[in-house]
Order: sequence, then structure tokens, then C-alpha cells
Amino acid sequence: MTEPETIRYTADVVVLTPDGDVLLIERDWPPYEGHWAFAGGHCDIGETSRAAAVRELVEETGVHVSADDLLQIGVFDQPGRDPRGRYVTVAYAVTVPADTQIIAGDDARTARWWPLKELPDRLAFDHADILRAATAPSA
Repeated sequence: MTEPETIRYTADVVVLTPDGDVLLIERDWPPYEGHWAFAGGHCDIGETSRAAAVRELVEETGVHVSADDLLQIGVFDQPGRDPRGRYVTVAYAVTVPADTQIIAGDDARTARWWPLKELPDRLAFDHADILRAATAPSA
């Protein structure tokens, strides 16, 4: 019999503007220190992934959105997506006005808007896959 795997539950938020920019934070801690990522993190005890997404977005970028405005992109649970162990994330997308102000906060070295056509080379985790899912044309 195999031991059950410890799974950590997280949420990530892809924040887009109508004119084609995406909000990324530069990670200030391992793993992927210095790489760019979406705002996101662990779900607290008793917290839904949607509530965690809203909270993490504020903590890491200063951007406030309504939980009702978040569109679920999907669940990302590929083994090995995080070098710390098994992490399952629920990813959300939200569109905000182009002039939305940001400020790097909790755990972020910096926060920045990036044009979708000029993304940094070093996206953390599987965030390139999440971004592709968030920006794929609707079927």
C-alpha cells in the first residue's frame, strides 16, 4: 500500500487589461526567486480558492477585485509543477482597466505590467501554460 501524497491547495490570478497587458510579480523567494509569476499563493484554512485569489492579489499587487469578477481558467495539478512538492492550483482570470495602479507587496520583489507579446523569458512554475489557457480564444 502506498502512503497518501501531501497536496497543497493554492490559487493564482491572471490579471489582464483590455489593451493586452498582463500583471506579473517578480518572486522575492525560492523557488524561482527572481522569476516572474502571477499573484497567488496558499489557500488558508477554511478559505475557498476564489477568496484566496482575491486576498493574494491584494497582498502581492495592491489590486482589488470582486470575487464575482474572477473567471475560473482551470485546475493545474501536473506532478512536478512545483519543486517543493505536490501543489494543486485553481487559476482565475480577471480583466481590469488599463490604468489600474499596482504596488509590489507581500512576497513580491516588484510588480509590473507586461505586454502579452513581450513577456519575460523566466516565468515561474507552469505559469506559461496557465497564461496560454487564460488567453486562448473561446471555443
